Amino acid sequence: MIKDKKSLKASTPSRRKFFKAAAVTGAAAATAVAMPNIATADGHVTLKMQAAWPSGANIFFEMAQDYCNMVSDMSGGSLKIDLQPVNAIVKTSEIGAAVSDGIVDMGHWVTAYWYGKNAAASLFGTGPSYGMSSQEVMGWMEYGGGRKLYEEAVASVGYNYTGFFHMPMPAQPFGWFKKNVTKVSDVKGMKYRTVGLATNVLTAMGMVVRQLPGGEIQPAMKTGLIDAAEFNNPTSDSQFGMQDVSKHYHLGSFHQSQEMFEIPMNTKRLNSLSPAHQAILKNAAYAANSDNYFKALVRYSDSLADLMNTHKVNVYQTSDAILAEQLKGWDKVVGEFSGKDAFFKKVVDSQKAYAKKVMKYLLMNQPNYKLAYENEFGPIGKVKI
Repeated sequence: MIKDKKSLKASTPSRRKFFKAAAVTGAAAATAVAMPNIATADGHVTLKMQAAWPSGANIFFEMAQDYCNMVSDMSGGSLKIDLQPVNAIVKTSEIGAAVSDGIVDMGHWVTAYWYGKNAAASLFGTGPSYGMSSQEVMGWMEYGGGRKLYEEAVASVGYNYTGFFHMPMPAQPFGWFKKNVTKVSDVKGMKYRTVGLATNVLTAMGMVVRQLPGGEIQPAMKTGLIDAAEFNNPTSDSQFGMQDVSKHYHLGSFHQSQEMFEIPMNTKRLNSLSPAHQAILKNAAYAANSDNYFKALVRYSDSLADLMNTHKVNVYQTSDAILAEQLKGWDKVVGEFSGKDAFFKKVVDSQKAYAKKVMKYLLMNQPNYKLAYENEFGPIGKVKI
């Protein structure tokens, strides 16, 4: 559960005193890991960002660094972001409050991570599909009224930041199981890991859901704390070592059929920057949006091939029976939340109106790409990559 703003402030008085002393003496400035918004005499600015991802071999941290590199390149080096890994300054659950309070200038995570403060947060990334992929949800954010609702959601939980988004993620796999699951009865009672509104959706299907940080998923499955799990994609999953605890991987699911990264930026810090630097922070997110997606398609495909060929993982498409039950779960959850939360309903209604219009065009206009693929390579389930 995310700590509230008051408790976070109460837990960090020594850090604030340290920063104040460092600013006066200058002696400790170089070692103050959370010193935000450092400006030099020549106008160069360095911002502090903490990600929710570990450094090293982690594709999400790499994508956060891609954004930081683009900011530096687009500014000619006059604006830099010092990217810190998970838990370097605050816990992942505290990133939103830390950005709001100025402990760090920026964060890099997903809105589902503050779902515990406002259930509608999950709708800005990990909500019901209505036929939309992440690309269309991001379109709703920018051209369908989503951003105004997002800003209302941010304010409702007491956060004081401006959000940028990038990386429209492909649909997330249903995940890793101890056997091939094809029927709803196969997963009922199963202990399963996910996050956000997906916890409610899969609970409605009869699964027993655990919310665990990414780094705890593989050990939990290894020890039997959970029976099955998902994280996000073949690359991240293989980096966690999921192939060592399961040989049954189910792709394509409606529990989290779309998501994207959220970059919260302290609003006061943002407004203190030059108009050019503000524009760069915004537009670098758009640039990273495309670059990260292109990178993901190649890396995820390579990782899937490695899982199948090197680690002998059995890969399946999630059955229509399970997908249909997931959609029933979404209907139940959305109905319950909308009935007791007027703002939640307002966001859902906005998404539905956008999806009904945009997806009619898109779904009727795009040809059956699977047909073209199988015309060239044969039945998709039998293609070796």
